[in-house]
Amino acid sequence: MALIRLDEPTTKRIPPDTFSLWALAFRPFYLLAALFAAIAVPVWAVAYSGAIELPMPGIWWHAHEMIFGFAIAVIIGFLFTAGRNWTGLDTPTDKPLMVLAAVWLAGRLAMAFGSGAWVAIVDLAFLPVAAGMLLKVLIKAKSKRNYFVGALPAMLALANLFFHLAVLGVIDADPLTAMHLALGLVVLLETIVGGRVIPMFTFNAVRGVKQWRNVKLDWAAAIATGIALLLWALGAGAWAGVISLLAAVLQAVRLGGWNPMATRGQPILWVLHLAYLWIALGLALVALTQFGVVPRSAGIHALAIGATGGLIIGMITRTALGHTGRMLVAGRIETAAYALVLIAALVRVVTVAVIPAAQFGGVHAAATLWSLAFVLYLWRYSPFLMRARVDGKPG
Repeated sequence: MALIRLDEPTTKRIPPDTFSLWALAFRPFYLLAALFAAIAVPVWAVAYSGAIELPMPGIWWHAHEMIFGFAIAVIIGFLFTAGRNWTGLDTPTDKPLMVLAAVWLAGRLAMAFGSGAWVAIVDLAFLPVAAGMLLKVLIKAKSKRNYFVGALPAMLALANLFFHLAVLGVIDADPLTAMHLALGLVVLLETIVGGRVIPMFTFNAVRGVKQWRNVKLDWAAAIATGIALLLWALGAGAWAGVISLLAAVLQAVRLGGWNPMATRGQPILWVLHLAYLWIALGLALVALTQFGVVPRSAGIHALAIGATGGLIIGMITRTALGHTGRMLVAGRIETAAYALVLIAALVRVVTVAVIPAAQFGGVHAAATLWSLAFVLYLWRYSPFLMRARVDGKPG
C-alpha cells in the first residue's frame, strides 16, 4: 500500500520582520517619492518667497522635480510592480533595483545643488534605463496590450531631454514647454491606467454596483485628452480650447459611468474617483486658459496636484497595502492624507483662478497641506515598505 507523504511545503514563509525594501520596485520608489514630495514642495514655497535661491529659475526646478522627480518615481515603481503581474516575469529586485534607485537619487541631488551639462547627464540617465528594463520584460512576454504604457517612460525621457537642452540654451525654446508636454504624457498615462483599474476596483469592492462603460468612449476620451494637451503645450491658441472642452466632457461622462457615488463610504475608492474628476476639471480650465479667462497655472495645478497628486496618494496606499499582504482598507491616516492632497489642489487652483490676491498665501497653504499628506504616508507606510509581506509570500 502506497504511503501518503506529509512533506513540508517547498516554499518557505518569509518572516514578517525581514528587511525587504529591495524585494519589489514599489517599495523603494514609493518611499523615496513620498519623502521627496514632503521635502521638495516646501523648499519650492520657500524659494517662491525669495528666502533661498535654486540653481535654476525656481519655477523651472519646481515643475521639473515634481514630474521627473516625484511622479516618475511613483510611475516606475508602479509599472515595474504591475509589469510583473501583467507578464509573470521578474522585474528588477535587489542589486539592480538598488542601482536604479541610486540613479534616481543622483538626479535629484544634481538638480538640487548643481548646474551645467553634468547635471543634465546625471538627471537624464534614469528614465532611459528604467524604460529599457520595463520594455524588455513586456516584449519578452509579448504583452502587446501594454506596449504603449511601457513606451511612455521613453517618451517622457525625450521630454526631459527637451527640457535640459532648453535650459542649457542648446535649443531656443522655453523649458516650461517641455514640462507641459511631460505633464500631458503623465495625464494620458493616468487616463489609460485609471480607466482600467478604477472601474475594476469599484466593481470588485462595491456589491451590486451598476456601471456603464463603452470602449469607443474610452478611446475618444484618451485621444481627445492627448490631442488637447499637446496643442495646449505647444500654445495652439483659442481654437484648441474647443478640443480641451470636448476632452473635459468626455472624461466627465466616462467617470460618471463608473458610478463614483457608490464609493462614498470607502475612502480607498472615492479618492481615485475624485482625483480622476480633476482630469476633467483640469481640461476645462485648460480650455478657459486658451479662451483667455483664467491664468495658465490654474489648469496646470488642477492636473498636477488634483489629478496626479490625488491618483498617486490613492494608488501608493492601495497598492502598498495589497502588495504587502494587507487588507485593502483605508483608515483615518490614509483618509486624512487623501483629504489633505485634494484640499491642497482646491486651495491652489481657487487662489490662482478666483482670488489672485491670495495667490502667495495659496502657495504656502497648499504646500503645507501637501507636505503633511506625505508625512502621514511616511509615518504609516515606511514600516510596511521596509518589511516583508505579512502573509510570508515573496515580493
